[in-house]
Amino acid sequence: MTQHKLFMGLEDDRLLKPFRQRAGLPAPGADMGGWYDDSADFHFDPKDLSTVNWHGYIPGHSFGQYVSGLSRYVAATGDEETRAKVRDLVVQYAETISPRFFAGYLLPAYTYDKIVIGLIDAYRYAGVEEARDALDKVTDAVLPSLPDKPLTRQERRQRPYSSEAEIWDEPYTLPENLFLAWRLGLGERYRTLAVRYLQDEALFDPLARGESPLAGRHAYSHVNALNSAIQAWYATGDEKYLRAARNGFDFVLQQSFATGGWGPNEQLIGPDDHETLLKTLTSTHNSFETPCGAYGHFKIARSLLQITKDPRYGDSMERVLYNTILGAKDTTPDGKTFYYSDYSDTASKFYRDELWPCCSGTFLQLAADYGISAYLREGRRIYVNLYIPSTLSTDIEGATVQIRQETRYPLDAQVNFLVTPGQAGQFSLMLRIPAWAGPASRILVNDRPAGVAARPGAFAELDRIWRAGDRVTLRLDITPRLEPLNAAHPEVVALLTGPLVLFPIGHSEIQMTRAQWLSVRRRGDGHWAASSPTGERVLKPFAFIDDEPYRLYGRLAES
Repeated sequence: MTQHKLFMGLEDDRLLKPFRQRAGLPAPGADMGGWYDDSADFHFDPKDLSTVNWHGYIPGHSFGQYVSGLSRYVAATGDEETRAKVRDLVVQYAETISPRFFAGYLLPAYTYDKIVIGLIDAYRYAGVEEARDALDKVTDAVLPSLPDKPLTRQERRQRPYSSEAEIWDEPYTLPENLFLAWRLGLGERYRTLAVRYLQDEALFDPLARGESPLAGRHAYSHVNALNSAIQAWYATGDEKYLRAARNGFDFVLQQSFATGGWGPNEQLIGPDDHETLLKTLTSTHNSFETPCGAYGHFKIARSLLQITKDPRYGDSMERVLYNTILGAKDTTPDGKTFYYSDYSDTASKFYRDELWPCCSGTFLQLAADYGISAYLREGRRIYVNLYIPSTLSTDIEGATVQIRQETRYPLDAQVNFLVTPGQAGQFSLMLRIPAWAGPASRILVNDRPAGVAARPGAFAELDRIWRAGDRVTLRLDITPRLEPLNAAHPEVVALLTGPLVLFPIGHSEIQMTRAQWLSVRRRGDGHWAASSPTGERVLKPFAFIDDEPYRLYGRLAES
């Protein structure tokens, strides 16, 4: 079942129930369960984790993300049934808004942030005019419950609190969507609020100086906060925020696994910490908070790609796409959600125990965003960032242009494009050549050499007068390669082919020479094999792993 179909099938009454309950209104329909319910069952005692009960943790927390994801589907497809559901949800939600919802609420900034993006997307993508008034109304309702500044968790701990969970609120993520509301013309108040919650002293100032304050910080929310820096740069023009976003993202890349995932146990690490990642291979199964992490990663990488046109950001998106979220287990109708990717030496795929956690919302948003991540436009240039079967319809200087992309990449090394302009016209097609691409990579136009080099780590520009029926062929040179865990542990390696990490199947230790690792050969779709000292070892990309045991890393033996 697709993410879209799943959420279209959820009854409005279930989605709206916690809001109606907290407003004192009739609340028909079944409970959603898990985090989503309005329940007094939630209990968290850091001194006795055996008593934890997550039921009712954050009532209605992901509603805004569900509305956002459905609205983005409308933008991508024009589907009227989805548009109608978005409108119904927004109109009915607006009837429940009052300060009562946020009174005594554990994470008011966290849930308000998600409601903001849901209402923004309903307004701009689904054309729901009522979302504008609803945004003003919920902002009035939440303000008495928000802190006066973007408190860090350490600062929040210095203030009175009744539950450990109150420490986990994330006001420092608010500026991104508040700036977006302001940029859409929804009111000056949103710019003012956004500026109030910029975490300059604790986060953006040191990042802008090239210093990392990330060690020990909650992983997803602080990577996602880099998107607030991007929006602050757009809104204010202050280069500090762009430097902070770029440096912060680089610090994240430095501590990433070969898959592109990061934040084991939802914690970031420092730039000089070379041991934590290694220890997590034997100490945790919670390696990467996948739907949330991939969603935040895609947003910041996409923005930096748009601003800088540096293809390494596209390389990063591609790596996260194929090695994390595309291999996630589907959300089930009862709310079981894939949450963590497991990169341990005894890894498996599993659902989080609690129903409808945060990743249920970002999974839907991310699934709707593939199109905007695949292509970028700037003037007469069309950038192809992701090689996925798709069709782009756009216009250049008033003339329509359609580009159809056909490929089985990365299982196949060839990508085919059919260019169909409404009339002959000149523009540039920019193809991202991954940094790992080998020297035999080639570009053809109408079966002839394009005369443009496929230089790794660059965009190849095909600037010409295009006519209907023109064909472009990109052939990437893909060869196996090894990547170490980090510079301190070159003997701990992952095997990649193109953007795909190949995971050894089984939990038994794997130690091979470089030649043995690189002897890997494809045996079929999603199935590779290498010759090890103990016999043939099967390896698979993440998306092809089902319930079998696997591991991410092996050891490099001396030749």
